[in-house]
Amino acid sequence: MSVREAIEQARREGRAALIGYLPVGFPDVATSVAAMKAMVAGGVDVVEVGLPYSDPLIDGPLIQRATEAALAAGTTPQDGIAAVRALTGTPALIMTYWTLVDRYGVEQFAAGLAASGGAGLITPDLIPDEAAEWHTAATRHGLDRVHLVAPTSTRERIALAARSSRGFLYAASLMGVTGERAQVSAGAKDLVTRAREATDLPVCVGLGVGDGAQAAEVAGFADGVIVGSAFVRALMNTPDVPSGLAAVEAMARELASGVRHRWS
Repeated sequence: MSVREAIEQARREGRAALIGYLPVGFPDVATSVAAMKAMVAGGVDVVEVGLPYSDPLIDGPLIQRATEAALAAGTTPQDGIAAVRALTGTPALIMTYWTLVDRYGVEQFAAGLAASGGAGLITPDLIPDEAAEWHTAATRHGLDRVHLVAPTSTRERIALAARSSRGFLYAASLMGVTGERAQVSAGAKDLVTRAREATDLPVCVGLGVGDGAQAAEVAGFADGVIVGSAFVRALMNTPDVPSGLAAVEAMARELASGVRHRWS
């Protein structure tokens, strides 16, 4: 099943899709993969596999701590591709900063990701104007390419990002770094409305969702709810691996319940 098919299946069930992010390699590669599987067991429809990077642009403090630990332990892009392979049966995207792919080799990375069964890439720092090489490789290997729009994006930039994306359009609900917020950004719903004027792609909202109530709120106007920091927190704030995996699955169940009881 592709990412878009998973989102459309959720829509047929009368709910938004739940997309869960975790960085590979935290606290180690095997545990991070087990945590991704725990997210799926708890109700996540699509997995974002984060590649740790030394200079993240939009990652908040919690994710930065996790990715720094993963890098210190020697986590590599190959570990991300291996994690995708381990998620057979669940659509999995890699979320990465473009420098990592460029250094790895765009064609080589695309070929490896496709061979592992991966769905594609989310590239938060790659603007469509500079993405021709990636678009060509993604098309050749049948991979999704997910670009971001923000509350400050103009109508023209939203249209360009939509035309350049495949799978879904990522609506960053606020400016700044990732992380849970006390409330959902007031501009998120307006951004989704503007994005839908430009595309028939699913529009999924990320940045700031931390619990089931917020997931329900976003599910009331978006096709998908993207959650990262809440899962990292669940894995990080436990005394041992079994407790961490249980906490991740419990968080997924809470969020999955939220997207099924969306606010009007």
